Amino acid sequence: MLKYVLKRLGLAVVSFFIIMTMTFTLFKLLPNPVPEAPGGYAQALRDMHEAWGYNKPIIVQYGIFLRNVFTRFDWGFCTTIGTFLSPVTSYIGSKLPSTIYVNIFSVLISIPLGIIFGIIAAIFKNKWQDHLIQVFIMLFISVPSFVYAFVLQYFVGFKLNLLPLLFKGGNDWFSWAMFKSAIMPILALSFGVIASFMRYVRAELTESLTSEYMLLARTKGLTRAQATVRHALRNSMVPLMPQILAQFIYIIGGSFIIEQIFAIPGIGQTTILAFGLKDYSVFMACEMFYVAIGLLAGIVTDLSYGFIDPRIRMGGNKNNEL
Repeated sequence: MLKYVLKRLGLAVVSFFIIMTMTFTLFKLLPNPVPEAPGGYAQALRDMHEAWGYNKPIIVQYGIFLRNVFTRFDWGFCTTIGTFLSPVTSYIGSKLPSTIYVNIFSVLISIPLGIIFGIIAAIFKNKWQDHLIQVFIMLFISVPSFVYAFVLQYFVGFKLNLLPLLFKGGNDWFSWAMFKSAIMPILALSFGVIASFMRYVRAELTESLTSEYMLLARTKGLTRAQATVRHALRNSMVPLMPQILAQFIYIIGGSFIIEQIFAIPGIGQTTILAFGLKDYSVFMACEMFYVAIGLLAGIVTDLSYGFIDPRIRMGGNKNNEL
């Protein structure tokens, strides 16, 4: 297991470095309009460009970039968005709470609902309840989240005027006004996750309900409900737990389009603005943030199988894998 962990971490570091190199090179090849410095900041802007080697070849710029990132965790300064020449790390840190706020509520709603409806679909397999849930699964998975965002905005926000059209900014995270403004983006992000969990739980639980150990449990005197809860449900949750862990990691990632639609001042919106305004430092920091989240989610998902189910051992030879 330790060998496998070290191997995965090593591959993650290599993948991170390759993606960062490609992103840096491709973004630097784009036309770079020189930002105009506000009064009194022209010399500071020139000094920053000189320190980061903006007038030197790309390979030299990349070397300076790597040195600053890995020795001082310095991702540079804002030039076109945020406060002029403010540190990128502090600027992105101010955007994280909004992304986490919306996405953590989305996951907290999606996982219980997906599991509950998946259990119902498995218990009532091939009945009208199952068919109805299957329709919702196909609908939620097939339609992108931004379509639901527009539908919710038009009907719930504009026509019925039940919820605010845009996300309420500020730092009052525990107020009703803040949560009310986040309901529509939370729902738009939740539909796809709910459908994914419904489909996954239904498939796993349906297989467990028809297994031999369930027949043995019934012959020992357990009722159908007792056998389902004590045996089928517990066994079907083993492969589901890594998916839940991965979702809790992915919540920080947020959604680019949803944040744009509802004007959520989060990481996703910042990434799109930085790309459009050619702010190298902000875009690189945001992009590598998403890459790190994706790599971490993959590692945690794989490792969680071995910790949740002791029968699974990763990284061993063929004689002791299971």
